[in-house]
Amino acid sequence: MPGRIETRIAELGLVLPSPAAPIANYVPYVVSGPLVAISGQGPVIGGKIAFTGKIGETLTIEQGQEAARACFLNLLAQLRAACNGDLERVRRVVRLGGFIAAPAAFTHHAQVMNGASDLAVAVFGDAGRHARTTVGVPSLPMDMAVEVDGLFELA
Repeated sequence: MPGRIETRIAELGLVLPSPAAPIANYVPYVVSGPLVAISGQGPVIGGKIAFTGKIGETLTIEQGQEAARACFLNLLAQLRAACNGDLERVRRVVRLGGFIAAPAAFTHHAQVMNGASDLAVAVFGDAGRHARTTVGVPSLPMDMAVEVDGLFELA
C-alpha cells in the first residue's frame, strides 16, 4: 500500500522515473547520518534530455520551469533509491541548488527554479519548504538547460 508521499505524487499526476546513472566519476547520492545529498539531476524524461539550450535564448521561462520540474522528479527518483523505496522516511527538503543555463543578460533564474521549488512544496507540503541557491551558468553538461541538486533530511 503506497504511503502519503507516493499517494500525493500520484494525485499530482506524476510518475517517478527510474534513477539515472551518473554520467561521470561521482555517485548519485550520499547518505550521511540523517541527511541525503543528491547529485545534480538534469531534465531527463524517458531516458533523454528533454530541455537543451539556454533559457531566455532558445527556451522560454515556462519551458525552463518545466525543465526544473523534471529535474526535481529525477531528484525524487534518487531520493526514493536512497530511502530503499520508502519516501515516508523523508522529514524535509533542506536545500535545493539550481543551475540555469542562460545568456549573461538573463535575470529570471529564480522564476525558472520555482518549477522545482513549487513541486517540492506540492509533494511534501510544509516539509517541502527549503533553503535555495539559484545561479546562472553559461553551459551545463550535455547542453542541459537546467540542473538541480538537493539535500534532504530522513527520519
